[in-house]
Amino acid sequence: MNHEALAAHIRAVPDFPRPGILFRDITPLLASPPAFTAATAALAERILVHRPSALVAIESRGFLFGAALAQRLGLPLLLVRKPGKLPSATTAIEYQLEYGSDRLEIHVDAVQSGSRCAIIDDVLATGGTAAATAELVRSRGGEVACLAFLLELDALGGRNRLGAATVESLLHF
Repeated sequence: MNHEALAAHIRAVPDFPRPGILFRDITPLLASPPAFTAATAALAERILVHRPSALVAIESRGFLFGAALAQRLGLPLLLVRKPGKLPSATTAIEYQLEYGSDRLEIHVDAVQSGSRCAIIDDVLATGGTAAATAELVRSRGGEVACLAFLLELDALGGRNRLGAATVESLLHF
């Protein structure tokens, strides 16, 4: 399935979650087994060239792609979650949002020192969550092999917040 066919499975929803926002809804892609399979296959190809030793998925839609990719690539899947969701000892990072702050956590023993981690999420928008996750991986001794997204909202400039890290985005809007 080519990029245009995949993009046709992304629904534009005006004024969600508030007026003036054009939301890109990935649920039609998830509801289409051929589209989801094609998207994960294409992401896997892009990720594999960076030789990751683990995948780090960002809560919550990143888990959908992360699980499929981990299974396809035969790599461990590490989870980054909102506070209080992980059952064992965690380390955290607080980061700034446009209007406030947020916090992410990972198990302290998840990232092995020297491991090459591919960070996975569904959408790259402003880049704050992805940048915080990359910092969290580095703080645990890991290296960011790449950051991979189903789609990137180019006008929001999220890629610029990720510094020199390699970004792989399958679709651009």
